[in-house]
Amino acid sequence: MTVNFTKVEEAFFEETKSKKISTRIPYITTESFPKLGLLSALSFLEWASKNPKGVACLPTGKTAQYFLDFTHLLLDNWNNKKGKDFLEKYGLADVKKPDLSELSFVQMGEFFPINPEQHNSLYNYAQKQYIEGLGFKKENALLINSEDIKLAEGKHYSEIFPDYKIDLSLRYREAKTHQEQLQQESIFNIDNWCTAYENKIRQKGGIGFFLSGIGPDGLIAFNTRGSDHFSSTRLTETNFETQAITAADLGGIEVSKNRLVITIGLGTLTFNPDNKAIVYAAGEAIADTIKASLEKEPSVTYPATALQKLKNARFYLTDGAAVTLEDSIEYFYTGTPWNHQKTERAVIELCKKINKFGSKLDLEDLKADKYCSMIPGLNENTVQSVIDSILEKLQKGMQKEVNQVYYHTGPHHDDIMLGIMPSTNRQSRDASNELHFSVATSGFTAVTNTFLYNVLVDTKDLINQGKIEMINFPDFFKDGHKYKWDKDIYHYLDNIAAQDEEEKRRGVCHRVVRALVLIWGIKNEEELRETIFEVLSSLRNTYDGGKNPPKIQKLKGMIREFEEELVWAHYGIMVKNVHHLRLGFYSGESNYDKDILPILEDFRKYKPTVISLAMDPQGSGPDTHYKVLMAIAKAVEDWSKEEDLSKLRIVGYRNVWFKYNPWDVEVIVPVSLNSLATLGKSFSECYITQVNASFPSYQLDGKFSDLTQRVWFDQHKQIQLLLGKNFFYQNESPLLRATHGVIYHRELTVEQFLEEAQKLGKATENIL
Repeated sequence: MTVNFTKVEEAFFEETKSKKISTRIPYITTESFPKLGLLSALSFLEWASKNPKGVACLPTGKTAQYFLDFTHLLLDNWNNKKGKDFLEKYGLADVKKPDLSELSFVQMGEFFPINPEQHNSLYNYAQKQYIEGLGFKKENALLINSEDIKLAEGKHYSEIFPDYKIDLSLRYREAKTHQEQLQQESIFNIDNWCTAYENKIRQKGGIGFFLSGIGPDGLIAFNTRGSDHFSSTRLTETNFETQAITAADLGGIEVSKNRLVITIGLGTLTFNPDNKAIVYAAGEAIADTIKASLEKEPSVTYPATALQKLKNARFYLTDGAAVTLEDSIEYFYTGTPWNHQKTERAVIELCKKINKFGSKLDLEDLKADKYCSMIPGLNENTVQSVIDSILEKLQKGMQKEVNQVYYHTGPHHDDIMLGIMPSTNRQSRDASNELHFSVATSGFTAVTNTFLYNVLVDTKDLINQGKIEMINFPDFFKDGHKYKWDKDIYHYLDNIAAQDEEEKRRGVCHRVVRALVLIWGIKNEEELRETIFEVLSSLRNTYDGGKNPPKIQKLKGMIREFEEELVWAHYGIMVKNVHHLRLGFYSGESNYDKDILPILEDFRKYKPTVISLAMDPQGSGPDTHYKVLMAIAKAVEDWSKEEDLSKLRIVGYRNVWFKYNPWDVEVIVPVSLNSLATLGKSFSECYITQVNASFPSYQLDGKFSDLTQRVWFDQHKQIQLLLGKNFFYQNESPLLRATHGVIYHRELTVEQFLEEAQKLGKATENIL
């Protein structure tokens, strides 16, 4: 493909590994998510310098942060040496600093209805980040403000749609009540407003620069899977994937599944044939969607394929997001010297391509395959060499270990469980092993206001019934609340065994009372009742997704910590071995003492022989994962200056958000059906805030444990296709006969781990 890249794009393209582009839309890859932000910022400023009165439609959400950060950084340093050197590097040496004040801004979408003053309103985001932040003039902006859309009889949306639910079937059916008549008329008013909004965009000549992320189903703006490629601005429903990814903004999927959206259409984007439409994406989780969007013919199944008609459309991707593109696969095999990892991948993927067990592959099968045929010294033993290497990894995953000190870490609560739980269960069965479970963040964002409200109401009722007996102990409010926190755990676990739901709930309320007394410094029962009343009042007056005061955040976090203690107590781990680090960055107080020292002090105290952590090789996953990884790396580095760590092993795992392949790892852990059952049961019983999945994965409308089971099962099928079914159910090992899932994880030396962390740090932080 011949591509007319801009100067900025040419400079970035020169830095990419693969120089081949065979897709239907040109793309550029970068090594990290932050660098995508830099590329996007430079491209926008390059376009703005040439189109000072153009029409820009820019992202409004968390994924836009790096784009905004670099846009500000570049504009602030445009005329000094630092900025000039950088602009010269990326082709903008002779470009005058752009003036953004004459640009027109178009908001691409908004939840409806929503108070525009709420922090989770996209209108609010556009106002703060683009109008106030970058200097766009409000009079030149087209914004979507729920308050400005006139509804029936001049009523407010809270009167027309009191539960914020909008029944779009009223567009087509008869209204049966007066309220429905008002709703029907209002829906048509909204539709007319959307048509007027579309006309205003077109009167400006259409969008000239569009920048957006892409949803897991290929969503662009709020144009979900199935959207007409000629669609215009409209009020519409969303799908599960969109509801899942917006749940965190709106306060849970219970809210997002009932909230409609106003969105520009795919036809809005392609109205101007010169529109520079850029889609950016990071991480392997989105790779299959990117592949379909770039390699398939236009289809409503993949909304981004609508952009294929635009000559200036581009995709900016991390290497991970591009990993399944045919160009990337070819580069994997041809871009660097051949190694056994490539042989493993070629053979394992051939099994899938032709649906044939590895043991049944013959030399002709390998020779007929594009990539297997490249294997150096290809012969009858090639497949067996791959089988042998996979068997070696399986043996490592089955090896019983003794006299080890394991320090398992997770960025969030449930990360360790969803990453390596079958391994930790086996480790805990030998009394010579010592296990520690350490969660880096408090996890308060995962607890909804509704959950906390309900548990506080239950706590208040139990106090009134005299069933929170510990508050009657003379020293409880002075010092007693600080002790026997493990008693709450065993109370709860006993009642799991007894199948007594009421007593399980009382165990939760016991912990909530201890946390309230500790956080608020409560002195007596009367103050306890007053505090519960105050918290309930605060929650009633907080909109869904709204930020809680620090003390309520801490209370939510301590509920998550209780859940983590419950999980590991299932397997005999004492409460004192479950550590709650509450690293400073999570609440905006990042420094060495609050982010790294707590980890280092644990290393000094417990002297682990094995450390596990969530890996994210390109920093494209949740920001928390990257920050925790770098904090652990720094703690390991500092500890290595005090101790000989030559025998320390680092285990890198990934879970439901990102997955390894068998050729990426050193260890494959077999998972029995019993382990899968244990996973599901303990998740449902212990992660009580997550059972109904208020913040689910877009990959499954259900619990994270169910998704994890699916991942582990699919990975087992991958290995089974290589080794054959007989290998498992006729194996002499009872564990392998019982295997119905597998886990992939890395095993690194300290030196290897620090090298990878340093590489990630450079790619992520040292761009300017």
